[in-house]
Amino acid sequence: MRILGLDYGEKRLGIAISDEMGITAQGLPTLTRKGLEKDLAALEKVTRQFAVEKIVIGYPLRLNGTEGIQCEKVNRFAGILEKRFSIPIFKWDETLTTSQAEAILTDAKVSRKKRKAVVDKLAAMIILQDYLDHLKKDGVKGNE
Repeated sequence: MRILGLDYGEKRLGIAISDEMGITAQGLPTLTRKGLEKDLAALEKVTRQFAVEKIVIGYPLRLNGTEGIQCEKVNRFAGILEKRFSIPIFKWDETLTTSQAEAILTDAKVSRKKRKAVVDKLAAMIILQDYLDHLKKDGVKGNE
């Protein structure tokens, strides 16, 4: 089962895909947002190419665990995805994933310019890998 991971942003969507066994997350090119219809068409192409059966989207809870304005935006986008693709959409706590991705890239001495180009992809990979690890830990086969 292939699972698509998304790091939602208003300017870019970080994208990652699981391997067929649901063990690892690999990054795909970041999608620069160009309007809802174009964004959905690009995501539809990816979901068909990889026969995606589920989408996991990062859910940006505040540090205290409450929902904020960004959660409302993700909820709206997740609803649109579910309607458009007719596959399950799971929201997954992404607290600090972008900061974690930035730290990884900084530690790897990636230039600021290059970090900006890959941080969303890395954040999507972290979100998806965390979800996959959770499924494995709980003995779930991706049908949570």
